[in-house]
Amino acid sequence: MQTRQRRIFRSALAVAAGLGLTAVAGCGAADTGKSASAGSTDTITLTKPSWVGAEANTAVAQYVLETELDYKVNTKQMGEVIAWDALSKGTIDAVLEDWGHPEQEKQYVEDKKTVVKAGDLGVTGHIGWFVPKYWADANPDVTDYKNLSKYVDELKTSESGGKGQLLEGSPDYVTFDDAIIKNLNLNLKTVYAGSEAAQITQIQQNAKAKKPFLTYWWTPQWLNAEVEMVEVKLPEYKEGCDADPKKVACAYPNTPLQKFLNADFAKDGGKAATFLKNFKWTAEQQNEVAKMIAQEKMSPEAAAKKWVDANPDVVKAWLP
Repeated sequence: MQTRQRRIFRSALAVAAGLGLTAVAGCGAADTGKSASAGSTDTITLTKPSWVGAEANTAVAQYVLETELDYKVNTKQMGEVIAWDALSKGTIDAVLEDWGHPEQEKQYVEDKKTVVKAGDLGVTGHIGWFVPKYWADANPDVTDYKNLSKYVDELKTSESGGKGQLLEGSPDYVTFDDAIIKNLNLNLKTVYAGSEAAQITQIQQNAKAKKPFLTYWWTPQWLNAEVEMVEVKLPEYKEGCDADPKKVACAYPNTPLQKFLNADFAKDGGKAATFLKNFKWTAEQQNEVAKMIAQEKMSPEAAAKKWVDANPDVVKAWLP
């Protein structure tokens, strides 16, 4: 699948401090630059993406590895493409949520064979353009991209230069939105909030005031249970329509999110490698943990513990 080159994302934004996300743990593999795949079989190093859904994966996996399987787990926050390189070198052992990097997959999985597939995460991701349901209910035609330009006056902001604003998250996200706007001849301009957290804040403020807005957004995401949004219909996605980033004029695809392991770790990582291959949950389960972290301001460890304690049968199925 080609998507986070088609999406994203997320080369990755720095997580807002308000989400309570911590930096890299400071010892063991993180200090030496070595992970389990590099020889320390009792220490696992996981990448910690900066969007909160993927943060939930890492938090729960870390908690189970440490409390059920007696491993030490370090986490490293890094962009997606950088994570692929680190995974190949063995400085991290696993990526638990990849949205599709076909170039890296070919390079490291097919050609170098330094990375191996570890199966589906169990969550299907989707990116698109969304408007709030209250606005779509009042203006049903706004959900067709062909009609967006007629709503420019309602969408424009001080930052959009007289055009309708398409709210984005981090400038580090890889999106096709500028190309889509240009190739569909839309009177819109992308405006970046700076991070997922800042984008969420803007969406919440707009929703509270019942203001119209158009945003680049994705599922799964815990905010969708709080702010009901409707997707704008872009031209149908067809395989290859996003092959040339400059010529994209179609919707984003649905993407079954994937896990990848360092090849040596997959072979020699013992119970930890088996557990990470088994780790699979639903979008609803991921959102439960993500909401605890982002909205309820729980620490990732506390959120993971609360969820694990409430779902023993799910966790048991993951264990070697």
